[in-house]
Amino acid sequence: MKNASIQVSAMQFTYDGQPQLFVNFNLNISPGSRCLLVGANGSGKTTLLKILAGKHMVGGRDVVRVLNCSAFHDTKLVCDGDLSYLGGSWSKTIGSAGEVPLQGDFSAQHMIFGVEGVDPIRREQLTELLDIDLQWRMHKVSDGQRRRVQICMGLLHPFQVLLLDEITVDLDVVARMDLLEFFKEECEQRGATIVYATHIFDGLETWATDVAYIQEGELKKSEKLSELNELKSAINLLSVVEAWLRSETKNEKKKLTPPKKASPFDTSPFKSSRHMAYYR
Repeated sequence: MKNASIQVSAMQFTYDGQPQLFVNFNLNISPGSRCLLVGANGSGKTTLLKILAGKHMVGGRDVVRVLNCSAFHDTKLVCDGDLSYLGGSWSKTIGSAGEVPLQGDFSAQHMIFGVEGVDPIRREQLTELLDIDLQWRMHKVSDGQRRRVQICMGLLHPFQVLLLDEITVDLDVVARMDLLEFFKEECEQRGATIVYATHIFDGLETWATDVAYIQEGELKKSEKLSELNELKSAINLLSVVEAWLRSETKNEKKKLTPPKKASPFDTSPFKSSRHMAYYR
């Protein structure tokens, strides 16, 4: 799939001392897609996003390709702002500057204006969209306010691929919906691609174009949302994902249930039976 924004081919990955997480994992995401990455906790969503962001190395330059570049080896992706990753921690990797903390005694303006090579119109648009007060002191603001600054910094450069790991969890409903609308416009107007891992599905039925469901490091589904059969007969996307995860949980419980041990009386000649009861 040459025109894919993201292409993962036969990927193998494991953490040191842990069982294999990904085995021959394949995934293709086309340009302009807004792909929801869903799965239970521990299924591999965050690890996959970090691999796509070039934070974990996998074997071979062609195993994980983002914008036809090696996600790990071609650091120019991040430095140029074409690839942006926003995860759960209060930090943002900006080029080669390393991890910049977001909780020190400095202002939001200091953080946002500290990102170089930014279009001032885009910066103003994002600051207004996220309702950021540039005078906020980062060590005094709420988690939601700090998250807004983090998101703003990650979006200042016009990305081509954006990786989001539960980034809207601290935002209120209005901020979340405004941000999702901004993402939609970025995809439709510039052909950008977004992969969004979340457990909050309100309003995503009309926002997402694709869904990828991961179970224990295995890609169980990768479909266009418009072609998802379960969604055609369901109330909403949440109910579909809930059904997948409940089925997954039931199967896990079956695996963990120990087999019933045979009683020594099962083979005893003195075991009671309906036939013996006839003579009592």
